[in-house]
Amino acid sequence: MKDYLIRGASDDGALRFFACITTDLVEEARQIHDCYPVAAAALGRMLTVGSMMGTMLKSDGDILTLQINGKGPAKGIVVVSDNSGNVRGYINNPHVETMLKQSGKLDVGAAVGIDGNLTVIKDFGLKEPYVGQIPIVSGEIADDFTVYFANSEQTPSSVGLGVLVQPESHVSAAGGFIVQVMPEALDETIDKLEQNLIQVNLKSITSMINEGMNAEAIIGEVLKDIDFSIYEKKEIGYVCNCSRERVEKALISMGETEIRDIIETDEKAELACHFCSNKYHFNKEELINLLEQAKK
Repeated sequence: MKDYLIRGASDDGALRFFACITTDLVEEARQIHDCYPVAAAALGRMLTVGSMMGTMLKSDGDILTLQINGKGPAKGIVVVSDNSGNVRGYINNPHVETMLKQSGKLDVGAAVGIDGNLTVIKDFGLKEPYVGQIPIVSGEIADDFTVYFANSEQTPSSVGLGVLVQPESHVSAAGGFIVQVMPEALDETIDKLEQNLIQVNLKSITSMINEGMNAEAIIGEVLKDIDFSIYEKKEIGYVCNCSRERVEKALISMGETEIRDIIETDEKAELACHFCSNKYHFNKEELINLLEQAKK
């Protein structure tokens, strides 16, 4: 199935939810960045939660940036999303050696580390973006975002994320959900949700996706015995917005001294996009032209 996202709410308005399948986009990111298994799992979880959180943005120009760095061997992950749920991202060390828990599952928490922060930046096009930050709780990412929503946005939430990476590094399943409890929720509804989440966590998201369950079926398990409606369903993907024009602007912003130094030292420049690894080449004549623009 193609990657897609759904969002909706319980019929009584007590809960709102997001759920998605992200297998293809996480595999694309793994290939772009040449991620080893535990790095693919960590980056994939961040991309998945980023896609869902992106759709919480209201306007087309709004941008969400997620950063996590616990000073583990992964050395930090950055993900950017728009309000359509399209994402891009990178991990600073994609070649983290395989780290396993006693259960045999990939140890994402050890790769990310816990000596640092999770940062959420929402750029609404105003003078200053909204910045929320919490200390990393476990590095497993889903736990960290659950705490982020509770502490920074005062919204009790449950975040479930899963990425299944085969030994040869291929991503065979990825997806997740976010369920948020609204102030009017009754204790009975919350109790049902908590019991359902216990069963979902025992099954694991990747197991459900591997069994052929789609996002609707997964949220059906999370909200079992709770009436709900789906308001929107949309395709999502790994989308980078880099271009030669953007790279030229980045070079110009470096200033006259830096550009002149490149011209005198190398007579050419090669810049690679962090998110998609596309390379942009500039010869001496092009750099001189950019230098003239920087002077202006």
